[in-house]
Amino acid sequence: METLHKTFILIFFLLFLACRQEEKTAGAYGNFEATETIVSAEASGKLLFSEAEEGSTLKAGDLVALVDTTLLHLQKLQLLAKLGTIGKKTQDPGPQIAIYEEQKSNLLRERDRVNNLLADKAATPKQLDDLNGQIEIVDAQIAAARRQAGAANTGILSEKEPLLAQIALLEEQIRRSYVYNPVSGTVLAKTAEPSEMLAFGSPLYKIASLDTLELRAYVSGEQLASIKIGQQVTVNIDQEGGGMRPLPGAISWVSGKAEFTPKTIQTKEERVNLVYAFKVRVANDGALKIGMPGEVVFSEK
Repeated sequence: METLHKTFILIFFLLFLACRQEEKTAGAYGNFEATETIVSAEASGKLLFSEAEEGSTLKAGDLVALVDTTLLHLQKLQLLAKLGTIGKKTQDPGPQIAIYEEQKSNLLRERDRVNNLLADKAATPKQLDDLNGQIEIVDAQIAAARRQAGAANTGILSEKEPLLAQIALLEEQIRRSYVYNPVSGTVLAKTAEPSEMLAFGSPLYKIASLDTLELRAYVSGEQLASIKIGQQVTVNIDQEGGGMRPLPGAISWVSGKAEFTPKTIQTKEERVNLVYAFKVRVANDGALKIGMPGEVVFSEK
């Protein structure tokens, strides 16, 4: 009988040690979180439509919302009209130069005639000099007409660049009125409805990828040396009907600085301890939710 009693004590002691060992493996506790992206308006005006609905799945690059661009389009048409009138303001020196060229042609013929007369001593050198002087004057008038037209056209065409810059600015504002979803994921919250007036930077919705969640947990300074990025661990979550469901995970981040124990740990003794945060990336089969608690079980070495 005494032997049987000792056997029960030994079995109980071994079970106690096994339980104690199992408790040691559950080395950290925390909550699941996801990388959330807040999508905001990059233009001000009335929201014409929004495809972002809470719980809906969106792909990266999807057109999800549009801010009214009517005024921007009208301003662009106004600038295009101004741009079209610039070409009509430019000066064409061609007709005036044609008159000067005709005068010069007449003077050249007259000079040739005087040269012939001068050979026969029927004209004087002064007549030839006068004609050459008139030809030089006409040449100067042609050059001046070209310079004046060029200067005037330069001033007129200089108005074109500011208009083109304003048009480019309006086109960029119109482009930003179209809201494209930046990341694939599930809409967590919707903060703007169609027909609402938006200001620049107004949040439209919050989205996050739920395919993979991260469990943010904490370890003490003593445990820190035993964990590293990429380390494979087991994450336990509550399952329906009681008990824990194990899921494979990998440590994706370890904090480089200590912080006080989070407020979720209520005991006074533990609250004064310094801990290090780390994250475990876990593939989500649909059972994981943001904010759900979980525990990290480190493999025994």
